[in-house]
Parts: sequence; structure tokens; C-alpha cells
Amino acid sequence: MPNSTNTPLPRQVADSYVEAFTELDPITGTFLGIAESARRLPDFSPAGQEALADLARTTLRALEEAEARPGADSDSERRCARLLRERLTAELAVHEAGEPLRTVSNIHSPLHAVREVFTLMPTETEEDWSAVAERLRAVPAALEGYRASLAEGVERGLPGGPRQVSTVIGQLDQWIGTGTGWFGDFTAAGPKELRDELDEAAGVATGGLAALRDWLRDVYAPAVEGAPDVVGRERYARWSRYWNGTDLDLDEAYAYGWSEFHRILGEMRVEAEKILPGAKTPWEALAHLDAHGTHIEGVEETRVWLQELMDEAIEALDGTHFELAERVKRVESRIAPPGGAAAPYYSQPSEDFSRPGRTWLPTMGETRFPVYDLVSTWYHEGVPGHHLQLAQWVHVADRLSRYQATVGLVSANCEGWALYAERLMDELGFLTDPERRLGYLDAQMMRAARVIIDIGMHLELEIPGHSPFHPGERWTPELAREFFGMHSGRPADFVDSELVRYLGMPAQAIGYKLGERAWLTGREAARKAHGDAFDAKAWHMAALSQGSLGLDDLVAELSAL
Repeated sequence: MPNSTNTPLPRQVADSYVEAFTELDPITGTFLGIAESARRLPDFSPAGQEALADLARTTLRALEEAEARPGADSDSERRCARLLRERLTAELAVHEAGEPLRTVSNIHSPLHAVREVFTLMPTETEEDWSAVAERLRAVPAALEGYRASLAEGVERGLPGGPRQVSTVIGQLDQWIGTGTGWFGDFTAAGPKELRDELDEAAGVATGGLAALRDWLRDVYAPAVEGAPDVVGRERYARWSRYWNGTDLDLDEAYAYGWSEFHRILGEMRVEAEKILPGAKTPWEALAHLDAHGTHIEGVEETRVWLQELMDEAIEALDGTHFELAERVKRVESRIAPPGGAAAPYYSQPSEDFSRPGRTWLPTMGETRFPVYDLVSTWYHEGVPGHHLQLAQWVHVADRLSRYQATVGLVSANCEGWALYAERLMDELGFLTDPERRLGYLDAQMMRAARVIIDIGMHLELEIPGHSPFHPGERWTPELAREFFGMHSGRPADFVDSELVRYLGMPAQAIGYKLGERAWLTGREAARKAHGDAFDAKAWHMAALSQGSLGLDDLVAELSAL
């Protein structure tokens, strides 16, 4: 029997894990706002990966003891324990299969984490910039560790996908540039007192990028040439558990994607007729909007417009559909650094809110942006989407655990909430304008198409007879690219970027639609249980204050609120 006095409870085990994890992964430490993390980068080598796995194993043993302690069966302890076990078990399954030894992605990899962390570092003081310089000097060693992992993957017969490799080499070319490169541009805003130091450190970091780029081009790309870009059912199921927090019935999920495709297509045709009567397809109407619809001109003007959109949403929703703390109401619109993937994204506030939540718009070289493609997306990334959920988690972390509010994030829970948030704004009447509503439906269609092509191409499933596209054939990445391009209002470079993203992050993209389904199912069950007494505002705030949950548990918890 464990000692009831000395043995920690599950939430204490989870918080001890966060402390140890951020020591091994100072990038996550910076995301959380831990000042001591600012000068270091993680060890991405095989040894560094094994250290993380050892921490997970040790934590699972400690959790088993903690669950036997009196008080561990309370709702707060139970939820935390369940999440911690599910997440660490899923992460260990990925590690033990050698997946981190083949991680090449245009959006989610050690390489991308190294660059992104600099955009989140404080840069107000000379001391802040000194930390930037020290971390820049650590870039080559961090990327060398990443290179060592990829090299071991090749030796063990675990290659990354050739399409992802080619894309990442192109990204590195852009980051390195022909002048001072991205790191040089970033440090140009530093104080003149540290000019020489920052220039030298930026050069060191850029040299690390160049060394990795050359190795990927000259050694790794030839070594993985001919390897499949798709992962097959076994690997896909493992990644599905990791991203979604559940063991999905993949064939049922594929069929659900198709049912949503047909439903959304019908709604899109109705809205398209309002914009361009007689349009053959909804995307013909969207192309008309690209030329003749409402646009924002200028990158900075677009950033300001998106900030105003989020501010207006907060003002309209607070007190009516949500009850928001003052610090949760602060969110910033930012322009994403060049050379990344095409998809907008969100970064969570630091634990003390000294760094607010931020939305990021990749411009892809454009300076003119159609409103139909912005509104629903910023309801997703900002308010009431990612920002309200993730900032609320941080706000109530003292009632949960640090783990539930930060490191224990389940992608499908968060992406599902954000897609649910888009639908909620439609339900609440914020998308009555035909342009904006067709843009919303196009975004919904993209998420349904993701389920179809992500599962379809990785599992090489048959395209069903009711499909308007190549019925009876089996999915390939080439067919997926064609299908996505035909059923999306987004430009070709966005579609190309998305396809590479799906190939490099199998099963992540399906969590948007399947997560939304879980949120809708939980809300409907709670509504039926309460009848006329159902309070949507109270339900939303309770749901957003639960912290992270996998889809295994999300519906049950939402239904009981």
C-alpha cells in the first residue's frame, strides 16, 4: 500500500511531469512563459527522445501509485489521471514505433518548433535580447540532434516521406535567403548595444539551417527516394490515437466524412445561387468573389481588420453567450513569419498572461485578402475558437492542473471546439451575409474533405460509388490533391501546402470534423437532459473550464454538464 501521506495525488504527479518535461523541452517552457527556458533548445537526438520516453514511463508508474491514494477518486483527480495516462500511453506508442525518427513535416517538426519559438520570446529589454542571442547560438546543435534522429531512422528502415522532404528543403531555402536570412531579419529589431552579438548569433543560427538543408538535399533525400508518402492502416491508427485521444473506427469516420461532404455541398449551392445565379458549382461563385467580392487591401490593414473582428466578437459574446475574465479578453492579431505552411494558426497565452494569445496569418506573398476567407477562419483561430478555449484553460489552471491546461492538449478536442465555434457563430446569426456564409461553408467543406482524403489516401481506400469524383478507384496523393483542389475555394499553393501537411501529420486533420461531432453530440445530450432548463452560456463556460480531454472522454463529460 502506498503511504497516504507521502504519495502525491494524480494532479501533483501531472504537475511534476510538466516541470520535468519543460526542463527537457525548453521550447515548451517558452510557450508556457518560463523565463529559465529562454536560453536553451531541446535535445532532438535519439538520446533526447529516449529521455522523454523515460520520463513518461516513470510518470506512469507514479500515477499508478497516486491513484491508490485516498482522494484520488474525486472528479478533478480522476479527470487528470485519465488524461495523463491516455496521453503518455499514446506518446509512448508513437515513440516505441520509431515515429520521431522519421518526422519530416512542413508545419510540425523539431525544425519548425525551433523557428517558431523565437516569435514567442519576450524582446522588450536588453536582457531579453541577450537570451535570444544565446538561444540562436544553440540552433546548430539542436538541428544536429534532429539530423541524427533522421539518420538513425534511415538506418532502421524508417524513412520520412519524399514529398515532405522536398517541401522542407524549399522552406529552408526561403528561411536562409540571400541576405541575412530569417534569423537576421528577426534580430534586426534588437538594441544597438547588442548589434554585433545579435548579428553574429543570427549568422550562427542561419549556418545551422544551411547545414541541415544541405544534408537533407544531398544525403537524406536520395536515401528516402521511392519511400511511400502514405503510412498504411497500422501507423495511421497509432497516429489517430495520438492526435484524437481515441481509437477511432476509421471506416465509419471515412463514411461520416462523405455524409458531411454531401450535406455541406447542398448548403453551399444555396448560398452560391445568391452570389452568382446560375453558377455551375459553389467554387465558381467563390472565384467570382475572388475578383469582385469584398477585400481588405494591404497586409497591415488586414492584420488590423482581423484584430477589430476579434474585438467585436468579444464585445458581442461576453455576457450573452460566455462570461469572460478580463485577461481572457486580450488577444492579438499577428502576421506569420514567411516561409511556413499556408494555414493560419494560434499560439496560447503564457501561464501568467504576460504574453497574450495570438492569431497568425500567413500571407503567402499576398497583399489583398477576400473577406469571405477570413471571417469564419478568425472565429476558428481567435474568438470564440482557439483563443477562448485555450486562454480559459490557462485562466482556470489553478482548479485543474498545469498539465490539463497546457502540455496535455489533445488536438481533436481543440480543433473540434474551434470548428464548433465557427458553427456556433453561424447559429447565432453572425454569418447571414451570403459572402461570409459561403466562406464559412467552404471552410466546413475543407474539414469534411480532410476526413475523406486523409483517411482515404493513407489507407488507400476505395472511392465510393456515390462520389462525384473517380468512383470505384482507390485513393492516391495525386487523386487527393485533385479532389481537394476541385472542392476548395483556396488558391493552389494553399492546396499544395495542405496536402503535404496531411502526408506528414497523418490523422491530425481528421480531428477537426470528428472533434466538432463530439462537441455537438455532447451539447445535444446535455440539452436533452436539462430540457427547458438548459443554459447554453453556463454549459459553454463549464465545458471550456474542463481542461483537455480526449475524444474518448469528451462526449461523456460534456453530456453530464
